[in-house]
Amino acid sequence: MPKTPPPELAPERIQDIDLESEMQGSFLEYAYSVIYSRALPDARDGLKPVQRRILYQMSEMGLRPDRGHVKSARVVGEVMGKLHPHGDSAIYDALVRLAQDFALRVPLVDGHGNFGSLDDGPAAARYTEARLAAPAIALTENLDEDVVDFVPNYDGQFQQPAVLPAAFPNLLVNGASGIAVGMATNMAPHNLIEVVAAATHLLENPDATTEELMEFVPGPDFPSGGILMGLDGVKDAYTTGRGALKVRGKVSVEPLGPRRTGIIVSELPYMVGPERLIEKIRDAVQSKKLQGISDVTDLTDRNHGLRVAIGIKTGFDPNAVLEQLYRLTPLEDSFSINNVALVEGQPRTLGLKEMLSVYVGHRLEVITRRSRYRLARREERLHLVEGLLIAILDIDEVIQVIRSSDDSEQARTRLRSVFDLSELQAEYILELRLRRLTKFSRIELETERDALRAEIARLQELLASPALLRAAVASELHAAADAYGTPRRTLLMNAAPPKQRAAKGAVDLQIADAPTMLVLSTTGRAVRVDLAEGQELTVPARRSKHDAILATVETTVRAELGALTSAGRVVRFSPVDLPSVPSTSVQLAAGTPLRDYLGIATKGERILGFVRFDSDTPIALGTAQGTVKRIVPSALPVRPDLEVIGMKPGDSVVGAAEAPDDAELVFVTTDAQLLHFSASSVRPQGAPAGGMAGIKLGANASVLFFGAVDADADAVVATVSGGESILPGTDPGRAKVSAFAEYPAKGRATGGVRAHAFLKGEDRLTVAWVGRSPAQAVDPTGAVRKLPEPGARRDASGQPIDGVIGSIGRTII
Repeated sequence: MPKTPPPELAPERIQDIDLESEMQGSFLEYAYSVIYSRALPDARDGLKPVQRRILYQMSEMGLRPDRGHVKSARVVGEVMGKLHPHGDSAIYDALVRLAQDFALRVPLVDGHGNFGSLDDGPAAARYTEARLAAPAIALTENLDEDVVDFVPNYDGQFQQPAVLPAAFPNLLVNGASGIAVGMATNMAPHNLIEVVAAATHLLENPDATTEELMEFVPGPDFPSGGILMGLDGVKDAYTTGRGALKVRGKVSVEPLGPRRTGIIVSELPYMVGPERLIEKIRDAVQSKKLQGISDVTDLTDRNHGLRVAIGIKTGFDPNAVLEQLYRLTPLEDSFSINNVALVEGQPRTLGLKEMLSVYVGHRLEVITRRSRYRLARREERLHLVEGLLIAILDIDEVIQVIRSSDDSEQARTRLRSVFDLSELQAEYILELRLRRLTKFSRIELETERDALRAEIARLQELLASPALLRAAVASELHAAADAYGTPRRTLLMNAAPPKQRAAKGAVDLQIADAPTMLVLSTTGRAVRVDLAEGQELTVPARRSKHDAILATVETTVRAELGALTSAGRVVRFSPVDLPSVPSTSVQLAAGTPLRDYLGIATKGERILGFVRFDSDTPIALGTAQGTVKRIVPSALPVRPDLEVIGMKPGDSVVGAAEAPDDAELVFVTTDAQLLHFSASSVRPQGAPAGGMAGIKLGANASVLFFGAVDADADAVVATVSGGESILPGTDPGRAKVSAFAEYPAKGRATGGVRAHAFLKGEDRLTVAWVGRSPAQAVDPTGAVRKLPEPGARRDASGQPIDGVIGSIGRTII
């Protein structure tokens, strides 16, 4: 069988193409596509194409804030199938970012489920759900009123908006980032309220300068807060569109436990997560670049937000360690601004005024187009209403015309001829339902006609007046700011951080063992006042909270001291980690509760004074049951926690003070008895001893105050009276201040002399204090209270006071 010859092959078609020209053309097409269809936002609505398509499609799906969430995979599928011809991962990534409150200042998508964090990615689209957030409605509203142009989608089957109406300046508020071919954009987020204020100012003053606009928008406002260091980079960015910023996390130095100080990080720079910070800290510690850190703990949770605790080793200066953290970790990060966006289809670098001008121009066009659309719709409706009113006024003749016509076309023609109607009016009358022929319907139509005429007049006036258009834009901007604006989160600092040089070798971050003074308030707060040699303290002229002084001691920063408590024990500690205050203005409100610093957990146990273990000057202790004892600190055993007096059950130490032999020991009791005697009559004892009788107490009385004063000092006695039956806080009582010299000395273990006369309803002293004048009183919260002037008789009843006094102490050191 003969073989069939093969069909004739088509001739080869080979075309020579210059490789360089082909590569240039293909690359330009690719670059053009990336720039205009993927990476850069439009300056009008601040959105990239994929973001715009997501918001538009979700709006078309009816995913409003008042409706339920739907699976994110469904949203991704609708966007990909109808509008965005790219992969589902790119669409879902854009959807996730729109929902992240740490990425956007005003999130546009309300996400339900795991939408990721700064350190972890989101769950898959099949596990999360989404719907539009309320601010997204402001971006997409009025799309059905011809406010923007619509363009075909990728295959011409559907229409999509070329830009969204954008009721607020989304580009500035939420910022943007993207990498195109040959260019990139990186815009910082801002505060909505501030941006709206600047936009309305520009509406009213088109010639406003960048400096004027910066009075309303002083700098970026990051979702994560933080501290913006220096405004020079901000001014450069707002003027030229390019600038560099330094952002620091917000930190505080706080006690982390007994005698442990730490740095608490509550805010981080933009897009820096706690895990990244912790990793960098650990790397720096392991490489010996960072000293003084004992541990790092991430305490972040849903209830308290970001909280990273960085433990500081004992003896290290937290402020010095913090400076190293700024230098070596993302606790201080840079943010480079590059404001590149599409303006009229062209990529441009924009300053603050240019961005606001583009948005304001866009918004004016939106309001103009919307007003024209509404005017046309209302004119059409008015035309129909007026025709219907004509028919209702002469309805019998209208019916007669229609009944005598052969068909609807003839009826339409005769109606137009007889009643002088347009074709639309005649058609509308032919469609009229009989139930509209009531008297009430006529009233409704007349009311609607009047309302339409008023609305048409308003819209015509609006379109004819540029000033009214600008006012309408400003009004809608303020409404958006009121609805979606929140207070500023990022703190702005005028001063830039000092330039830091990398240190050669290890840096000594330990606190030097310099002279210092510890100051303890009557409310239990302690501060460290570091002094140069020969320097004196300056007490503020204006008193602040907690500034009544209970005890002081001169020592060194790294010395070992003891804190004597009301339980009769001495707790050893070092003041190195106590907060320090400047010697020029000693404010005890800046101190820390010494109980917390020492880790004293026993309820009611108070700190009464300090003990220097290298001192040979005896310390006197007085108890509530009238016992007195003197101890010599240098003779005490070396223990971290030492009992220094043996007390009977129910007894407690009420006061302690340095008491050399020439000092006077003073007891004041609740029944207003004062006894003082020479300290030399009390011989020093060892730690286990229980002391000796100090004062003889009356029935149901106890010691309220114990202390020591110099025999020749200008001392005063301050007392406050009250009553057992008086409800606490309802009557502050009566107070008096008298000279200590008026009280005669008596022997130890006697009853003393009267120090205050009680009036009706009073039966006890609530507060007493003896010390060098002047005295300072504070209420239980530490607020300063005024005492009467000194000079009262020792047995006087005192004067009424304006507030409850919780304790009294010294005012000078």
